[in-house]
Amino acid sequence: MNFYVDPAFFVLAAVAAVPAVVLGMREKPLFGYTLAVSAAFLVLLFVYDWMQGAFFALFLVLATVLFLWVQRLFAHDSPRAVPLYRIALAGTLAPLVVYKVAAVFDGNLLGFMGISYLTFKAVQVLIETRDGLIKDMSVVDYLAFLVFFTPFTSGPIMRSRPFVERAHAPLPRPEYADGLATGILRFLLGAVYKFVFAALCSWAQWFVPEVIGSGSLLHSFGSEVAIAFFYGLYLFFDFAGYSLMAIGLAAAFGVDVPRNFNMPFLSVDIKDFWNRWHITLSHWLRDFVFMRFSRACMQRKLFKSRTTTACMGYLLNMTIMGFWHGITIDYVAYGFYHGALLALCELFQKTKFYRAHKSARWLKAVSWGVTMIAVFIGFSLFSGQISRLVLGG
Repeated sequence: MNFYVDPAFFVLAAVAAVPAVVLGMREKPLFGYTLAVSAAFLVLLFVYDWMQGAFFALFLVLATVLFLWVQRLFAHDSPRAVPLYRIALAGTLAPLVVYKVAAVFDGNLLGFMGISYLTFKAVQVLIETRDGLIKDMSVVDYLAFLVFFTPFTSGPIMRSRPFVERAHAPLPRPEYADGLATGILRFLLGAVYKFVFAALCSWAQWFVPEVIGSGSLLHSFGSEVAIAFFYGLYLFFDFAGYSLMAIGLAAAFGVDVPRNFNMPFLSVDIKDFWNRWHITLSHWLRDFVFMRFSRACMQRKLFKSRTTTACMGYLLNMTIMGFWHGITIDYVAYGFYHGALLALCELFQKTKFYRAHKSARWLKAVSWGVTMIAVFIGFSLFSGQISRLVLGG
């Protein structure tokens, strides 16, 4: 059963939500019920693909053992805690790396639906345990965080501490009711995004180029622009639709799943775009890759200026994002491309010209236009359209 796709999912999710709403309105704890429902939905997710289910179970055992090991190392102030933590971190990342490499050769080794998001959640717990932010998370809390079903397959990427705090603190009835009402509206909006707007954009992606035709260079160019434009809109409505439904359904279980999109096509520069597009991924990379890389570079004085450090951090950050999507020329190029855009934006915003005119409406308008062109070129990279045009495929 595919989440947010199969009709059976929506029926079962509605049935499972009813007891949660009853408990929530009575201000009763939802933790145990939510864990049981999550386990049941994951069984349904993998029941017809035992290999994916086995890989998921293997990952869950590995991640849990490594988490408990790291927590014990730092709880006892082991002198070898940091190097052993790095081994645990590599071990947690290993299944995702193996899966991505195997996918290059059309294989599926250690892969399962949701592995990318689950890995980032497990890594976040390890890093924050190493930083002393997580000290005494129980195994049950850890597993509940990893397997919570509404964002399992497609995000948004959650953080463990807010999840655990919310899970063990039943909400007052008015607060739960307000969250539930907002969640229902978000779920319905997400369904409209995915099943209406995304479907229309998918249809327009082939229909409009057919109308434009390809009889001349101008027509061919127009067709390719239309494909890129409608693909970008499709990607947004499909992904934002998934995210909104996951956020809305989670509200019934008293869980606050973070927002993933915030009107990205109003972005006035590429930094603004990544604060609005796939927010949980960009913020995860900012906190656990960019900031740590920048701090390490400044401590070791690897670069002469903070600007150079930031530019290199953007390149590393977004290239990792490309590899996270998949080890293909399209995804890696997409990540590096956005890293380069962020670096160029950083350099431009340090100029006297920008500081003198940054509040001017004309500059914001021009910047918005340039940003949107750059964003949709990025979508063309992501979809493989540019590879197809360059390689003639």
